[in-house]
Amino acid sequence: MATIFNKRNGIYLILVIALFMPFIVPNEYILHVLALVCIWSISVYGINIFTGYTGNLSLAHIGFFAIGAYTLGILTVKAGWNFWIALLAACVLATILGILVGLISLRTNGHFFAIYTMCVGYIIYLIIDKWDSLTGGVRGLIGIPSPSPIGPIRFDSLTAHYYLLLFFLILTIFITKRIVQSLLGRTFIAIRNSEELALTIGISTKKNQLLAFVISCFFASLSGALYASFIRFIGPEIGSTFLGFEMLIYLIIGGIGTISGPVIGTLLIVFLTQSLQFLQEYRMLIFGPILLLIVIFYPQGIAGAINDLTSRLRRRKIKGNRQNEDKRAGVEEVG
Repeated sequence: MATIFNKRNGIYLILVIALFMPFIVPNEYILHVLALVCIWSISVYGINIFTGYTGNLSLAHIGFFAIGAYTLGILTVKAGWNFWIALLAACVLATILGILVGLISLRTNGHFFAIYTMCVGYIIYLIIDKWDSLTGGVRGLIGIPSPSPIGPIRFDSLTAHYYLLLFFLILTIFITKRIVQSLLGRTFIAIRNSEELALTIGISTKKNQLLAFVISCFFASLSGALYASFIRFIGPEIGSTFLGFEMLIYLIIGGIGTISGPVIGTLLIVFLTQSLQFLQEYRMLIFGPILLLIVIFYPQGIAGAINDLTSRLRRRKIKGNRQNEDKRAGVEEVG
């Protein structure tokens, strides 16, 4: 399953299941959760591009998620903009801010970079919480409109909104896959493996790290804007550090630095937490040890563990085929 996005048949199978999910499971609650999985997965793919492929940890990601959500909310509710123009503006604003933040923060390295970005994320949260006249403060923004119709296509129903979010998720996976398999993606991986070695072969590490950071901010703002239009109400808590760590957990569980990891981790953890809601605050007593065991025994996440298993089975099959060929060759020589 970890290599499923590298196999054309696997992609088609997953796509068909996702497309027919509203008919397979005609349950609005499950469809609502699946829509949230699509939104969170887009954001986690943004984290994966920067953290998973360049090896840097940004804790400002949730801040850019909140910027996307509030930009779309303010432009549509207070300024009366069209949804699609506001969505584009939210992504452009987050991208510009991402460039500015990245130019400063990438002057630091390691845990200093993580601490700096955490401070940036907290500053964004404070601005949202305290700028009452613009953001609504603790009251938040209410009545954020659904996406505007595109010709005869309307997004008033939950099913239509689910298909829209699924489209953006598929587009995100496609873009991520193309980036990772390109020269740019190999450059990111080279920086992650050894920044010093990457410098010696002429790679501009800061320039490429900045590019990965900006791409990450773009996906964060996109998912934030889609979240605002789906929930139709947002408050300062969407910029909290706790939510940012939740997204990071989705990536770690699914498989950091893999194509399928973000969607696997998000799908698994979101449904697990929803299933354990009857335990209320005690559900962490079950979820915590599960997370700890996965991190200890499968540091590459579920996708990485499955990838290792399939690689072992493939090597064992190749070894068996070679042994059979050697036996046949020995029999022929004796004959």
